[in-house]
Amino acid sequence: MKSVLLASALALAALSLSAAAAPAAPQAVAAPGPADWRIPNPNDVLVIDTNRGRILLELVPEVAPQFAARARQLAHEHFYDGLSFFRVIEDFMDQTGDPQNTGAGGSKMPDLPAEFTFRRGADTPFVLGYDPGATQVGFIKSLPVMSQNMMLAPMTRDGKVQAWTLFCPGVAGAARSGDPDSANSQFFLMRADYPKLEKQYTAFGRVIAGQDVIRAIKTGEPVADPQDRMERVRLLADLPAGERPTVRVIDPAGPWFTAELARLRAQQGAGFSACDVTIPSEVK
Repeated sequence: MKSVLLASALALAALSLSAAAAPAAPQAVAAPGPADWRIPNPNDVLVIDTNRGRILLELVPEVAPQFAARARQLAHEHFYDGLSFFRVIEDFMDQTGDPQNTGAGGSKMPDLPAEFTFRRGADTPFVLGYDPGATQVGFIKSLPVMSQNMMLAPMTRDGKVQAWTLFCPGVAGAARSGDPDSANSQFFLMRADYPKLEKQYTAFGRVIAGQDVIRAIKTGEPVADPQDRMERVRLLADLPAGERPTVRVIDPAGPWFTAELARLRAQQGAGFSACDVTIPSEVK
């Protein structure tokens, strides 16, 4: 009997020690305040009205200036109006932007060179999220970015380091053929994260509202008729004042985002990825 009681006592003591040593669960972060928000440039926001709902896509010319400018120009010209989502793969992406709705077409403008990576310097508006060592992970506006550690910058010819976008949910990429320098008008919107695309495709922005719409687009490779479509694609700046929504997005440089990032890293542990981070927005 004594041995049974002793074993029970030891087991209870071990449980008590285990409970005492267990880390506290990450606390919820308080609601963001006025200083936590930023107002995106209306000339860098595509308003994509689809038959499934509205998507707001923020262009990030800091990482892909040529394709961001191309998307802006094509929106001005109403090129994208009425085009279908012709190739949509569950847990991957929605592809559109082809006037033939097949994947074989493009605009009359010349193809663009690859913008798979970019040079990050001291003047790049990069907000550091965390530092694994040889690389650094952070955000440029809404876009998740990885780069070489900036400690290497003084050793490079231009004082900058190599950087690239992470293909997380909502990231917009330029479609291309087998030729790296063949991006034209087609693009895709990520339904899920897909690291294999990193440094292989040009990322030029990220959806800041409407990820639920992206996931609602009809799937297929190719998509069977009737295909979902972009009814109208306009720049936020081009919308009449009475139709223009007020948009604001959480600033990765703000205190709320810093605290939320820390909470998520503590919660996820070693499996944490920048793709686990959702950047809230408000559209009114």
